[in-house]
Amino acid sequence: MSYYLYHIPGKKIGVTKSLARRVEQQQGYDSSEYEIIEESDDIDYISNREIELQKLYGYRVDETLYKNLNQNRSMRINITEQTTTFPCPASKVKGRLMDELGMIIQTGHNRHKVTPELVSWIEKNIVTSQFNEDRCYVYNKAMSTWAKKDMVNIDKQISHSSVFQRIRDWAEERGIYNQGDSRTQYIKLMEEAGELAQGLLKKDKPEIMDAIGDMVVVLTNLAHMEGMDIEDCVQSAYTEIKHRQGKMVNGTFVKSTDCDNTITNSGPSLNSNVTSNTL
Repeated sequence: MSYYLYHIPGKKIGVTKSLARRVEQQQGYDSSEYEIIEESDDIDYISNREIELQKLYGYRVDETLYKNLNQNRSMRINITEQTTTFPCPASKVKGRLMDELGMIIQTGHNRHKVTPELVSWIEKNIVTSQFNEDRCYVYNKAMSTWAKKDMVNIDKQISHSSVFQRIRDWAEERGIYNQGDSRTQYIKLMEEAGELAQGLLKKDKPEIMDAIGDMVVVLTNLAHMEGMDIEDCVQSAYTEIKHRQGKMVNGTFVKSTDCDNTITNSGPSLNSNVTSNTL
C-alpha cells in the first residue's frame, strides 16, 4: 500500500492513501493546486517525514503521527432500529465519512454504500445527540427514502446519456486522462480483479458487484487512453462471437472448431485441453 506525502502550497503538508478522495473530494483542491512530495509504502517513515516537513515549512504540526491515526481509521458507527449514530461531532462527520468511502451501512431499511452523495445527504440531515455533543445521528427511514429517490434519479440520468460517457466525463474532470497512463490503469485493473477474486471466494455478492463495476470503469478509461471507445471494443467482441457455435465443457464454452480439434487430438479424454479455448 502506498502513502502519499502531499503539499498544498501556503496551506499544509499531509499524508493520505488516496489523493483524489482526501485532497480533491474532501478538501476541494484541484490536482493542479497541490504537489506530491514523496510516496512510500513505509508508514513509519512517511509519518515521521510528515512531521519533519511540517516543521521545516512552518505549518501547523500534527499532534498525532499519521500511523497512529491510521490504527483507528475505521469509523465505528452504531446502528439501531431507528437511527445510525456516528462517533464524532456533527461538524466532523463529513470529513470522517469521506475517509470511509465504500464502507457499508446496513440498516433495517436498506443497505447503503458510503458515497460522496450519501455523505452530502447525511451532512444536511445530521442531528446532534442531546446526551453527547460528540455524537450525531440520522434517521434510518429518512436515509432509505432518500436512497430510493436518488436511485430513481440516477436511472433517469443514465437513460438519457451513456453511462460510459459519464465515466469518461468523470475521469476527465479528475485529470485521470491528462496525468495517468495505460500502464497504471492496467495495474488498477489487476487490483480490481483481485478484489473480484476475493468476492467470489467469499461468495460476497455486494463485493462482486462493486468489483465488476470498478473493472468496467477502469476498462472504459484504458480504452480512452488508447484512443478507443469501450462501446466499440464491446461491439467488436460481440460481432465476433454472436454467430459462434460450440458447447460447454467442464464449465467452459469451447468453439466448435476448437472442440472438434480437442476431441480429435485427445480422444475420449476431453478434459485435458479445453481451458485455452475459451470465449
